Amino acid sequence: MRRIMNTIGIALVAGAVLGTASACGGDASAKSAGSSQVSAAPGSSAGASAGASTGTGGSAAASPSASPSPSHPAGPAMLLDSLTPAANADVGVAMPISIVFTKPVAASARKAIEQHLTVSASVPTTGAWHWFSDRRVDWRPESYWKSGTKVSVTAALTDVGDGNGDYGTHSYQHSFTIGSDVETTVSVTGHSMTVKNAGTVVRTMPIDAGSSTWPSWDGTMAVIDKAKTVRMTSCSVGISCDKNSSDYYDLTLPWDVHLTDSGTYIHFSTGDPTPGHSVGSHGCVHLSLSNSEWFYNYVKQGDPVTITGSPRGKAAADNGYAAFNLSWSQWLAGSSAGAQQTGALS
Repeated sequence: MRRIMNTIGIALVAGAVLGTASACGGDASAKSAGSSQVSAAPGSSAGASAGASTGTGGSAAASPSASPSPSHPAGPAMLLDSLTPAANADVGVAMPISIVFTKPVAASARKAIEQHLTVSASVPTTGAWHWFSDRRVDWRPESYWKSGTKVSVTAALTDVGDGNGDYGTHSYQHSFTIGSDVETTVSVTGHSMTVKNAGTVVRTMPIDAGSSTWPSWDGTMAVIDKAKTVRMTSCSVGISCDKNSSDYYDLTLPWDVHLTDSGTYIHFSTGDPTPGHSVGSHGCVHLSLSNSEWFYNYVKQGDPVTITGSPRGKAAADNGYAAFNLSWSQWLAGSSAGAQQTGALS
């Protein structure tokens, strides 16, 4: 089996620098902890290249359907640009399966594509695919995954077509595991953040979130990735490029947990070292240095972070991995094949 590492995790961080105001802004040089892999099934080959995920609802992050794919390795054209989470990953209970294709999929072919994308799980789970664009489709369970569930994704796409030509030339398969049930809630008005593991409170911490001028996103966002340091710049997210402005900043800050493509992080800020008393950020959530390091080491990709009390409203479901910001009926409205039960997986 040939396996090629995809750089979508880094592309997602790069997407943050294109976001709009009310976000911290992450430098593209930040390394992703959640890079995707695409693996061909035995007997075939697979190639992968960078593909940034859409960030709508205020984000200007590049959409897969609007941006040309980078060049691919020599060989047949690939169907899958990326498949997230990475093979053999241990992820959180809110992690969707996200596929980005190398080229647009016609509406007439989407039902057939969904029917050839098989999700199997060790715990029977109801879920569905949802098309965010003609290049991105995500699968999420109706409610959070059960901790400990083993999941396998098979994209049996050879010879799938819509009558006007085939879409798939290879089949892909990989597996991952749903890890511990770590859920975080942030109260903007209460200036606090609580982390639970399997329903038990592990730690409650003081925070500062976005102001009324630069509000944080509300809603549930699964952790995209994390980085030990990220360069945060006001210019990168359209807040201010004027060095004389009180809103200007250009800082490299530690212990960064990435929540949206549009540039939202949970992190420590040297400009707000003792949070818990105000709304001192430009949309991010600030923790103290010791708490930010603890949180960075405790959470993983796919762990849900739910923010309440901000006037901005919920992040769009494709602004990173915010799938649970859509109701189940809203999610099904974006599916061509409808709800499905996972296949059996021992």
